Amino acid sequence: MALRLVLVDAFTDRPFSGNPAAVAVVGLFPDEARMQAVAAELHQSETAFVVRRGAGPHDLRWFTPTTEVDLCGHATLAAAHVLGGDARFRTRSGVLSCTGSDDGRIEMDFPADPVRADVPPPDLGVPGIRWFGRGRSYALAELEDAVAVRRLDVDPGRMAAAGLRSLIVTAPGDRDGIDCVSRVFAPGYGIPEDPVTGSAHCTLAAYWGGRLGREELVGEQASARGGLVTMALAGDRVVLGGRAVTVATVDLLV
Repeated sequence: MALRLVLVDAFTDRPFSGNPAAVAVVGLFPDEARMQAVAAELHQSETAFVVRRGAGPHDLRWFTPTTEVDLCGHATLAAAHVLGGDARFRTRSGVLSCTGSDDGRIEMDFPADPVRADVPPPDLGVPGIRWFGRGRSYALAELEDAVAVRRLDVDPGRMAAAGLRSLIVTAPGDRDGIDCVSRVFAPGYGIPEDPVTGSAHCTLAAYWGGRLGREELVGEQASARGGLVTMALAGDRVVLGGRAVTVATVDLLV
């Protein structure tokens, strides 16, 4: 069955940076095995499948190369970008609303994911942890400074052995206008390191908002590709903001 996908770089205004996602707008969802096979073939951190529902909310599902996930920020941003900016999606995490602006920026209303303090696994292999906690989707480790975050070399095997599917490492920002720096590792989902992770900022917003006493924040994800995510706390919700760029279309012939 032929399938067209749009490749979008999310949380960036420049091609070949931010986090790439593939988006397929379909009349009906293919069966799960095919969606997973497509995601594995494209090998992006996320492939999103959208079924249009008139005025919405549209149906949206996300697949990593190895599994379906409950929430993905950058692929939601990419899907809203493909649909023109304004969109509402019915997902495993409830209805997510996206609002576009004339300059291409898109804001997304997501559930917050705060963390609770916990003891880090002894064999995690991450030095210099100042604070450790767990939320619904991520464990979070605050390191001593942004330099430590940028230089960290994580062993996915040690993470898996420590029982962690995904980990955020973070520290205060180290340049003007940046409140926090982070990197995200998710080998349990087939993603050794994710370039820019919207859903992780649902956790970072709650954590740094409490630490800094602020409701509006800007996060830099310090991966090789890099990207910026704005965050605005609103009770048990977080409004995430960013831009996206279309870079290609892909036609699967089988």
